[in-house]
Amino acid sequence: MFLFMSFFTISLFSQKIRVIDAYTDEIIEGVTIENKKTGTKKISNCYGEVTLSVKNNLEKLLVYHKNYDTLQITTSDIDKLVLLNPRYEDLESVVLSVSRVAERKQRIPEQIEILTKKNIDYLSAQTSADLLNNIPGVRVQKSQLGGGSPVIRGMESNRVLLVVDGVRMNNAIYRQGHLQNSITVSPFVLDRTEVVFGPTSVVYGSDALGGVVHYYTKKLNYSKNLTFKNDLFYRHSTVNNEQSASISSYASQKKWASFTNVSFSKFDDLKMGKNRTHGYEDWGKVYRYSENTKDRFYENSSVNSDPNVQKNTGYHQLDILQKLMFPLHENIDIILNGQYSTTSDIPNFGKLNDEKDGDLKFSEWRYGPQERFLVSAQANFKDYKSILKNGAITLAYQNISESRINRQFGSLDRTSRFENVDVFSLNSDFYKSLTKKGDRKMYYGLELVHNKVASKAKGETLQISGNNIVGVGAMYNADTRYPDGGSTYSSAAVYTSYRQKLDNKNTLNVGIRLTSTLLTAEWDQNISVKIPNNKLSLSNTALTGSIGYIYMPVESDKISFILSKGFRSPNVDDVGKIRSKSGNLTVPNTRLRPEHLYSAEVGYAKKMLRQKNHFNINVYYTLLDDYISRFPSSEFGTTITYDGDVFENEAILANTNLGQAYIYGSTMSAFVELLKDLKSNVSLTYTKGKSYDFHQPLSSIPPLYGNVSMGIYKPKYNVALECRFSGKKKLKEYNQIEGIDNLDETPNEEGTPTWYVFNLNSNCYLLSDLRIQFQLQNIFDVYYKEFGSSLSAAGRNVSASVAYSF
Repeated sequence: MFLFMSFFTISLFSQKIRVIDAYTDEIIEGVTIENKKTGTKKISNCYGEVTLSVKNNLEKLLVYHKNYDTLQITTSDIDKLVLLNPRYEDLESVVLSVSRVAERKQRIPEQIEILTKKNIDYLSAQTSADLLNNIPGVRVQKSQLGGGSPVIRGMESNRVLLVVDGVRMNNAIYRQGHLQNSITVSPFVLDRTEVVFGPTSVVYGSDALGGVVHYYTKKLNYSKNLTFKNDLFYRHSTVNNEQSASISSYASQKKWASFTNVSFSKFDDLKMGKNRTHGYEDWGKVYRYSENTKDRFYENSSVNSDPNVQKNTGYHQLDILQKLMFPLHENIDIILNGQYSTTSDIPNFGKLNDEKDGDLKFSEWRYGPQERFLVSAQANFKDYKSILKNGAITLAYQNISESRINRQFGSLDRTSRFENVDVFSLNSDFYKSLTKKGDRKMYYGLELVHNKVASKAKGETLQISGNNIVGVGAMYNADTRYPDGGSTYSSAAVYTSYRQKLDNKNTLNVGIRLTSTLLTAEWDQNISVKIPNNKLSLSNTALTGSIGYIYMPVESDKISFILSKGFRSPNVDDVGKIRSKSGNLTVPNTRLRPEHLYSAEVGYAKKMLRQKNHFNINVYYTLLDDYISRFPSSEFGTTITYDGDVFENEAILANTNLGQAYIYGSTMSAFVELLKDLKSNVSLTYTKGKSYDFHQPLSSIPPLYGNVSMGIYKPKYNVALECRFSGKKKLKEYNQIEGIDNLDETPNEEGTPTWYVFNLNSNCYLLSDLRIQFQLQNIFDVYYKEFGSSLSAAGRNVSASVAYSF
């Protein structure tokens, strides 16, 4: 009996546990578990396992590893799994976006750039578009202050996929050219931002040609005790009189966690730089502007008292986010996510500076409030069972509203166009370890997306009294931007990929995806363009894949190779849009086909001097087949009247499959710790692209650009000096047919000159919960424009902000 009781007691307090990474779920070998009372230590084996024997449930244990935060628990808290969080500085080596689950960067062949919460707070960007402009290999184009279109590897807009919290933002009306939707995610709610370069169609499908920008909002975690944390933030900037404020509230306990954020930003008209080192004294200056608004009428344009102020650029924006997490099962967490973003009217600065007969053309050209509403429910599975072992199922609904309002000088006719998109999506993304050590993993999932587009238009002849608009005298028919009978765009896809760590030096990655798309469109009323049968239906199927290989001769060196195929199926904007820009009219193309992409990439990464310094370089070559570009079209005739303008012959364009084109380039980045607290960052990006068929340069190919920074980084404060620069782009390097790159916005239409600017950034922690920040941007007040932009870049800017947590 005594022996039986002894055996029972020992068994009761002996338990085998497994220690894993809280982000990647990978087993952790070499973790020390120390009993604080007895001093005994146990170390996890190659399977992450440790067998513990304890006398009671109140003993305190320390769990630690050099790459992870130390965890202190009592024996009563011990479960089958012990999760360790990577040290903060190690979070940049954790990647969430490539397979939609957390993985270690050294086992992924793709080029990836990551901004952690610490980076985001340090940069203190006015919008999420401005935030992207600080990432090596990414440029941001701006047509107005309220926008920003990221360019990745010579591709932008509907060739770059935007994702927030696992939900694709790209919808059926994401256009070719320039998009402004990246600002609808508030930078104040971001925990991290990841950019995956190159085609990632295996996991993300259509649109992910140039790359994927994945925004991750605040991560929720449970806590042992009831915990509250609130954050206040305020910033003022002089260059556009920015006033931004944000308030956040975080609460958690054992069974739930919640995060709430409300942020508001107001921007006045933007000032450009005055120091014109390039010698073009009048380039970009705004001598005349329109004072017309939705309620006020002025027959003629007005003189700008300060041509360095870009009139009609100001706007304001409101963002609200709510997240809630609770357990559905001991291995399943539910995350409810609600996001809402809205703006005031946003003037289209580029269009408002168009000229006609020696004066401004438009008295009004503005976007109505840009609204994005998202609700999602995500079930996260961790160590569950069967095919639902580890991963997530995400069900989401989005509603996006856009509008465009314009009127020309000399006319009382105001045309308004309204777009509304409903997007329903279901994503299922899982993985399963095929071995106990986790060196072979299978990833698999599916995606279902349905877009419903409603497009309306109205024409109003205004009634005026003096300078007041008092009503509408008459209505007239106006062309809708998209098919007025409604349109849909749906896709269904399944994918699988396999990753095997062959040994400590070699890793193999392969993946494949099958995607099917269906587009339907119907026109009820055609005014300028007559569509045959008033209906359109296009269906496409594509098989895409990738194969990657990683060789690590030593732990500090990584050589990667990747071959991949991507595709983009034409959406409603590609097929059915009618719009005018820069003297050209874009009309529908009822015979448009998907464009395909084939890419080869080699990368090299090296860590040096105790792993604190690193160097990365990636070189790629991309072949586009049946690539879509704007090209003269006669499908609907050689003369078309639209919004009071007559377009003929070469001025009538349509998105067209043009054959083959190529893009090649390279991005280099380095981080060097010169002394203990003296650190430097360098990046350089080079891109070239041309069509094989017409020997024309491709649009959206920026000139050589990069940045160099050096700073002192202390625990309590930091200060850094940065130089951002761009090479020139000559006239012969522009695509002069499409008109996407805004050649007419360059000096004398000769191309973009070289520029460089210096910025100073400093942060100081007055208390552990009180941080102040001071930024002096464009110190020498240099005048320049980012490539492809209508908007001149900001001149000298003094920005001050304060952040307080309690």
